[in-house]
Amino acid sequence: MSAFMSAFAHLVGLLADLLQPLFHDGSAAMAIVLFTACVRLAVHPLSRASARGQKARTKLAPQIAELRKKHAKNPERMQKALMELHTKEKVSPLSGCLPSLAQMPAFFLMYHLFSSREIGGRANELLGHSLFAAPLGGRWADALSGGGAFGGAGLVYVALFAIVAGVATFNYRRTKIQMAKAPALPAGPDGQQVPGMGAMTKVMPLMSFATLFTVAVVPLAAALYVVTSTTWTAAERYFLYRDMPAAGASAPATAM
Repeated sequence: MSAFMSAFAHLVGLLADLLQPLFHDGSAAMAIVLFTACVRLAVHPLSRASARGQKARTKLAPQIAELRKKHAKNPERMQKALMELHTKEKVSPLSGCLPSLAQMPAFFLMYHLFSSREIGGRANELLGHSLFAAPLGGRWADALSGGGAFGGAGLVYVALFAIVAGVATFNYRRTKIQMAKAPALPAGPDGQQVPGMGAMTKVMPLMSFATLFTVAVVPLAAALYVVTSTTWTAAERYFLYRDMPAAGASAPATAM
């Protein structure tokens, strides 16, 4: 793991050196943004496959609802029937999770890299880089204690929070529209709505705002990864799902 982290640190440092003539002291921050973009480009085929899978699952919704009603008293038989239906139609029920799962290692690498004072037995030189007045290894709490919410470092976080809030608001409005156009929620065997489903549909559009908490508690470098990835996800889902009004309603755009 130490050797791998050293290689990753070298990669980020190399990207920062290449970008230094253009971005000067912010070269390491831009290297993180560029690295995130490369990760998202690599994951994009999975996102396209996820969109195709979501479209297929939307078409299967009536059949799934019928199977749930038919086997409501036999959960094991229902699960088997659902798996047979997905296999027959060549649809993976887990395809929507793949893009997020695929990029999680990159996020944790970035988090670990800028949380470690030493890499491979040597001082972590990347911790000396900053974005304007905010150290890439620092957190929002450090900015608050150093100069306040509107100090030099605090303003960097204000900008990040504003970007995340803007993207989350876009996701919130789009998800509300999608869920309004989506088919009615399946009912239980007694004709009543499945317990908890109503509450989930109310909470679902708000999930994108959870990214604000992530940005507040992780190192600034990891926060940059999250903000870049979240913005990318929102734009990507807009184009991939623009012809599928009910699709994507069950999975609001989030970074992770």
